Amino acid sequence: MSKYQKDVQALLEYIGGKENIRAVSHCMTRMRFVLVDPAKADTGRIEAIPAVKGTFTQAGQFQVIIGNDVAIFYNEFTAYAGIEGVSKDAVKAAAKSNQSIIQRVVGTLGEIFAPIIPALICGGLILGFRNIIGEINFFADGTQSLADVSQFWSGVYSFLWLIGEAVFHMLPVGIVWSITKKMGTTQILGIILGLTLVSPQLLNGFSVATAEQIPVWDFGFAQVEMIGYQGQVIAAMLAGFVLVYLEKFFKKICPEVVSMIVVPFCSLVPAVIVAHTIVGPIGWKIGDVIASVVYMGLTSNVRWLFAAAFGLLYAPIVMTGLHHMTNAIDSQLVNLYEGTILWPMIALSNIAQGSAVLAMSVLQKKNERAQQVNIPACISCYLGVTEPALFGVNMKYGFPLVCGMAGSAVAAMISIGTGVEAYSIGVGGLPGILSIKPQFWLSFLVAMAAAIVIPFVLTFVVGGRKLAAKDKGLDAPETPAPEGETASLQEATPEAPAGLDVKSPLDGRVIPLGEIPDQVFSQGILGDGVGIEPTGTTVVAPGDGVLTAVMEDSKHACGLKLDSGVEVLIHVGMDTVAMNGDGFQLYVKEGDRVRLGDRLISFDPEKIRAAGHPVTTAFVVSDPGEHTVKLLSGMDAKAGETTVMCEE
Repeated sequence: MSKYQKDVQALLEYIGGKENIRAVSHCMTRMRFVLVDPAKADTGRIEAIPAVKGTFTQAGQFQVIIGNDVAIFYNEFTAYAGIEGVSKDAVKAAAKSNQSIIQRVVGTLGEIFAPIIPALICGGLILGFRNIIGEINFFADGTQSLADVSQFWSGVYSFLWLIGEAVFHMLPVGIVWSITKKMGTTQILGIILGLTLVSPQLLNGFSVATAEQIPVWDFGFAQVEMIGYQGQVIAAMLAGFVLVYLEKFFKKICPEVVSMIVVPFCSLVPAVIVAHTIVGPIGWKIGDVIASVVYMGLTSNVRWLFAAAFGLLYAPIVMTGLHHMTNAIDSQLVNLYEGTILWPMIALSNIAQGSAVLAMSVLQKKNERAQQVNIPACISCYLGVTEPALFGVNMKYGFPLVCGMAGSAVAAMISIGTGVEAYSIGVGGLPGILSIKPQFWLSFLVAMAAAIVIPFVLTFVVGGRKLAAKDKGLDAPETPAPEGETASLQEATPEAPAGLDVKSPLDGRVIPLGEIPDQVFSQGILGDGVGIEPTGTTVVAPGDGVLTAVMEDSKHACGLKLDSGVEVLIHVGMDTVAMNGDGFQLYVKEGDRVRLGDRLISFDPEKIRAAGHPVTTAFVVSDPGEHTVKLLSGMDAKAGETTVMCEE
């Protein structure tokens, strides 16, 4: 009898049978299904199966959390069901059939914009700083700026535009490159196409509205306007997809022996022609229409209603991934109106959710375990990273999320009502004021005050009533033992072996589990543990033991059973299974015996970030054995040297 025979049989039945499975694969901890009809899966019964630790649906995949034994479970399941597992890429492709068109579009937008968002944030901060030193007249009775009275700052003001221009005027280059990267085509061709959209031979796109005459290419039978697409988002995206599909088409029909010559030429030249004659002008119009509609709604007589709805719903939108669409709209607003009134509301929403966590931190000040999550989550949220706060605290308790949404709605109405405008996308939290145009600083500060005070007060009041004494960290009154019963629980429980000392597998900052930007890890479904924000690139054995599980194809995770009896899981990055091993190097195989400090995995953090995945590494106790494990976090760790798990 196989190890999981009953559980496998139950899962197949409750998932809707073999005929309801379109594709199945697995990663380090989860079975990943693409179902014909997801409604047939009985999640309640599935989660009651002993081997199952939970379920959730993401990107069209129904995921069943198993843990370290997932490979064994997967093999038994596919054998019993009589189906063949497929690659993770095949599952991902099949999952798209379970997604709506909107979900696919938003997912694609997110993957395109993820690699270029750091540049947009940097550019926004630079524009804000340039404005402070060169546009605000602090001196000579309000007639001169810092750049006017200082040659040094004048030079800085001029020099910084070198970066600002590269970010915003050359944005199409980054967009087309990102599209070719995501679609798996030749990235240098994407860069070249992007450069043709912003060539200095063309009339700068930002000058079209004021130009007296637009130059043209004259072909005798037709003329094409020589317009650049500086700062244009939709036009660049359309051009990028034209190039991608031309290249894929010619690769398919072209003999391999001449593909190196034929494919680039036949892909790039038509793509450039189509970009400047068809999709460029069309994309320009579409972008203008979208931005104009949003701008009109947020400047109309009922703009408070638009603002309230956006402020209220933005945090839930973040949890669905739909928020990636705002990046394209913000970029288009910046291009069209030289600023964005949408992004300040995003920063205020992040601040509001952070303020709800701050109230939880005050309420739970005596709950040391909760504070390990609350304090770092609050700080990261105030700095623009909301996932730890949303998934680790606010969504967990429910009411902080709602209180944050209420404060965000009020702050958004203040922001729109007073016309607050930002130069561009910035740091989405308290530092966001650096991207706000200075004439709106006072208004933005008022909106920030609302985003801080309202969620804090609401969460504090509601939490004071809803939180149990245990959640607040208050000692519950002890129940006296029945007369004659003298044995304490400690005396009745065998003493755990002493001497547990598990080291960090990676150089980096150790954070509480709840800060990991993945709900399966952050909620402790796979076991307790810590997260590591890596500063190193090599994963080592945290102690002497044996490799019990190794992801040999994706190379991103492994499981060990240490000699102490504790079983641990090391998972580098979040959802990095989708990278199929690109950027990872594996040095061990299942069954290998390792000693403390032995090299297990190395990885390229920049490749992980470029693929749109967090680099945060999960280090989880999947089975504590006979030990009561104490977790240590909040410090900088050295791989193989710093203790992160010990005996309670």
